[in-house]
Amino acid sequence: MTERTPAGEREVDAAAERLGQLREALRTRIVGQEDVVRQVTAAVLAEGHGLIVGLPGLAKTLLVSSIAELLSLEFKRIQFTPDLMPSDITGASIISEEAPGQRNYKFLEGPIFSNIILADEINRTPPKTQAALMEAMEERQVSAGGKRLVLERPFFVLATQNPIEQEGTYPLPVSQLDRFMLEITIDYPTTEEEFRIVVLTTSTYSSRLPRLFSREEVLGLVDLTRRIEVPADLLDYASRIVRSTRPSSSLASEFTKESVAWGGGPRAAQSMVALARAYALMAGRNRIEPDDLHAVAVPTLRHRILLRYHAQAEGVRAEEIVEKCLRSLPGSLYRPAAEEPVATKPGRFFGWPRKQTGIQTAGIARPASGGPRPSR
Repeated sequence: MTERTPAGEREVDAAAERLGQLREALRTRIVGQEDVVRQVTAAVLAEGHGLIVGLPGLAKTLLVSSIAELLSLEFKRIQFTPDLMPSDITGASIISEEAPGQRNYKFLEGPIFSNIILADEINRTPPKTQAALMEAMEERQVSAGGKRLVLERPFFVLATQNPIEQEGTYPLPVSQLDRFMLEITIDYPTTEEEFRIVVLTTSTYSSRLPRLFSREEVLGLVDLTRRIEVPADLLDYASRIVRSTRPSSSLASEFTKESVAWGGGPRAAQSMVALARAYALMAGRNRIEPDDLHAVAVPTLRHRILLRYHAQAEGVRAEEIVEKCLRSLPGSLYRPAAEEPVATKPGRFFGWPRKQTGIQTAGIARPASGGPRPSR
């Protein structure tokens, strides 16, 4: 096993500056959604998969395609429907006549052979088709026609779900949910953000995104993220946070024992550390801090916690379980008052100064919170 060289401060600083440029470029298309953008970017840096949960029309597809454009990666969108077949995702073998009287089987690659896959409304297709993603997500390969076809790195699956419409859907099995490094929730924009969205989308303004990174540079960022230092005590701390979500653990609180049927597994601790490394890199640090683990705890654990029936009936949410676990864990370093990691260098992905998007809004007053929009 080859040991990686620890990340140096200079290369971390340079990467953080570039990632700050990526965030600024995204702001020309994506209004607000700071936590969502941060989490999606962290998933890319950690080379993991993300499950995006949100209502229609909240720019899920636009966000993913914009990131792919900035990173110079090939992007494919798959609309999951009840009649979608596994071969529609992975590809199929066909008979090809290469010369007169000479026929051979030829494999036509499906959309899975790309760098970034947007699995739109993944819960609308039957389990047989959902399972077509399992091998690709876990092994980064596709088995077809008796051959093992390796997927080109980097490879990410970003799947979306509508949290409201559940009729005619097929909820993902726990084993597949565990393959997603994190669950990203998108909520409605604020009053001011919604006003800016309407202005952007109803004007003649059209943003053009530069190609900030090449595919090789993205792979370099992934490697750099894996070289972010993780102290041994924080490795143990991440493991203890995950164990505290299991009702059978001695670290579990009484509330957890009463409300949770199953908690996070070892893959949850691995995901927490990987995402914490990405957060540290975006903040311009070459080692993780406790607040990095706290910031990724909820998105990493909420889709891995199964609630008991009575807890669901009482409206208990997985986010509450994680919050209580962070507070009640013996020796916890959690400080809920801090919204962002405290050890953040200025001028990085966190707290990066906002710039104007270039759209002209002269003569359009900003609406007051809760008040009516001015006439134009």
